[in-house]
This record gives sequence, structure tokens and C-alpha cells, in this order.
Amino acid sequence: MSRIRAALSVLVLTVAALLVVAPIAWAVSTSLRTPASSFDLPPHWIPTHPVWSNYRDAFEKVPLATFIGNSVVVTGLIVAGQLITSTMSGYAFAMVRFRGQKALFAIILATMMVPLQTTIIPVFLLIRYFGLTDSRLSLVLPAVAGAFGTFLMRQYFLQMPRELGEAARVDGASHWQVFSRIYARMAFAPMATLAVLTYAAYWNEFFRPLIFLQTSSKFTLPLGLVSLRGYFGTGSVSIVLAGVVIALIPSVLIFAAAQRYFVEGIVAGSFR
Repeated sequence: MSRIRAALSVLVLTVAALLVVAPIAWAVSTSLRTPASSFDLPPHWIPTHPVWSNYRDAFEKVPLATFIGNSVVVTGLIVAGQLITSTMSGYAFAMVRFRGQKALFAIILATMMVPLQTTIIPVFLLIRYFGLTDSRLSLVLPAVAGAFGTFLMRQYFLQMPRELGEAARVDGASHWQVFSRIYARMAFAPMATLAVLTYAAYWNEFFRPLIFLQTSSKFTLPLGLVSLRGYFGTGSVSIVLAGVVIALIPSVLIFAAAQRYFVEGIVAGSFR
């Protein structure tokens, strides 16, 4: 019976993996073909004559390097900001007792249920008030703190022995010293998890850049890739998918490098 269950599990996971990988494989395959052969039926998964010039054309038709640089700067600043704010707030909610703690944490969690579309106009008005319209900071500042990151780090800190901090406090250490010298150094796995999840969310973000940015030289990669479609979508599908594949490469490398820490952080941040 256990072998049957194991076989069924492998089968289900294999089918799920194929469903995830198939669109990516098709994108890579099509990016190496000519537009005329992109929609051949049945599709040819392995191009017989790869057209590598599609990747060069993707950089020549639009300032793709600029878009990538903008995404690196914006996403990097957001990841760094969320690591700092979420780690500190998660520690405060887990290890520090203060009045209104549970109510404040409940309010923070409640913000996770508010769709982005309902707050985009007030956020845009604030950005315009502070003169940050059409700037990279308009994407960074509203995203440097997040409810999910606070929740994830709090769950991890709740599982750490409180006695370590209490002993340090008895020896005269402040809350900041306890946090920075003891608990923060033990929180590498969930911090790596938070960094990967935050990167994935904002590297692929399209909606906020579409609303906040007007100058093409400041476009992030997802927004800039749209211009590869050409006027009325008449651009080469092969070149468009070449740009998509280029955008996928950093995500694949980061997930592959951080896979072990990602799994450890998810386990560490599970419910008590």
C-alpha cells in the first residue's frame, strides 16, 4: 500500500512539474525560432536551427539593459528595506511586551486582506504630494514595509528560546543589543526566505510601475518588455519571448541558489 501511495505521489508531482515547466520550455523554444515557425502545429519543442540573434534584437529594439538596471535597483532596495523593517518589527511583536501589541498586530495582518487596487489612488496622491511622481522612489518607499514579512519573522522569533534574551537583559543589554547580537544572527534562514519571496513579488511587478512611471528610461523590466510587442502587437513573438526568457534567468538563478535556505525558512516560519 505504501508503494502505491509513493507511486501516486510521484505521478502527481511529475504532472504538476510538467504543467509548470511546459510554458517555460515553450517560451525558450519559441525564442530561438523565426516568427514564421513560432506557431507550427504540431509545435517543435527543439528548434533545428536556433536563431540566437533574437536575444541580440531584444536588446537593440528597446533599451533592455536600462530596464534590467532599473529593476535591479528598485527590487534590491525593496528587498533590503523589507528585510530591515520586517525583521525588527517581527522581533518586537514576538519578544517585546507593550500595550496594544495584539491589537496592533491584528491591524497589520488585516492589511493583507486589502487589495492593492483599492489603495493605489491614495498612494498615488501621496506620491504626487511629495513630488515623487515618475521616479524609482515612488516604487520603493511604499513597499519597504510589509505585513507578510512581519508575520513571517514574528512566527520564527516566537520559536526561539526567550531565555537567551532574558539572560542578556539581566547582564545589562538593551533590546537593540539583544536583537542585533543574538536573535538577528540566528534568523538567516527566514530572512533568506523573505528576501526570495519579496524579490519574486517585485521583480515581476507590473501594476504599480504602470501607474507611477511615465518616462521610458525609468521603466522596470516587466513594463519595458511590453514595448517589445510593437505597435498594435505587431512585433515578433520570438523577440518578445527572448526578452521574457532574459527576465526569467535571474529568478531561476536566485531560487536555485537559495533553495535550501528557502525550505528551512518556510519550515521555521510555520504556525506554532
